[in-house]
Amino acid sequence: MSALVFVEIDEKEVKKSSLEAVSYGKSLGGDVLAICFGDLTASGIEKIGKAGANKLIQVKEEKLAVPNIMAYSTAIAETFDQNGCDTLVLAKSSLGDPVSARVAIKVGASVVPNVSGLPEGSGEMVVDRSIYTGKAVAKTLVKGAKKVLTIKKNTVPILEDGSAPEVVDFKPTLKDEDFKVKVTKTEKATGEVLLPEADIVVSGGRGMGGPEKWSMLEDLAKVLGAATGCSKPVSDMNWRPHHEHVGQTGIKVSPSLYIAVGISGAIQHLAGVNSSKYILVINKDPEAPFFKAADFGIVGDAFDIVPKLTEAIKAKKD
Repeated sequence: MSALVFVEIDEKEVKKSSLEAVSYGKSLGGDVLAICFGDLTASGIEKIGKAGANKLIQVKEEKLAVPNIMAYSTAIAETFDQNGCDTLVLAKSSLGDPVSARVAIKVGASVVPNVSGLPEGSGEMVVDRSIYTGKAVAKTLVKGAKKVLTIKKNTVPILEDGSAPEVVDFKPTLKDEDFKVKVTKTEKATGEVLLPEADIVVSGGRGMGGPEKWSMLEDLAKVLGAATGCSKPVSDMNWRPHHEHVGQTGIKVSPSLYIAVGISGAIQHLAGVNSSKYILVINKDPEAPFFKAADFGIVGDAFDIVPKLTEAIKAKKD
């Protein structure tokens, strides 16, 4: 078995979700090849090797400096076939999802989205797939010799026992039709941790009482290096910007830690956070539904608890 892993990079650093995808590929057994577009730092290359990749294929093509779904798919499919791979592994993302579908068509592979577990048994491949916004798991039999799997965050731990990968440059055969759609401008948010990429998220609900009290959560997020989020009622009342709305109809997050402050835990909100590795709930109502989904819970007044938590973390860091 030989797996190819599409590694996404940002500012020349590999994304954590892609390192998880590399480790997932390694857990399948056999060789693991990783492919990325653009330059990586030496530390990024080292991380990919430690996560389980034997070889890193770097595509340094000026025309691909900006992500292009069609061209990326062509290059990945070509790499997949040339190296005799049987499985493509990608992190589930706004880029990985469309790329996975296109590559599957190009190489004639079965595609499984939202994979949330390693294959069962040693015979035919059966994987867990998250469905109904995370409220259920489907046991999915993957047929065919070639497979494409998109992996949800926190599906597997990142391995750290691998060695430095062989690094090779690759110039794919690109087609004019891959560039019919052009990216004319890219604007990236700065000065804050983005929700989809955040490893820790601090979220607030109506229990916060008003927008003027949000600095308490912002202080906690700052010391944790976390992103800030909110429930739908909060964004509907314009207490917080709509891009912070976490939930079924907002942004779905999969951080290592989700801290919910003053959020009751409506099912629509839970659908957006149930892929979190750990959930901490702070609420003065001991009957709040969110506690049933929490790994850790604190019953009490958030305006007493959160400042003390922030100071304790600061003291630990000093």
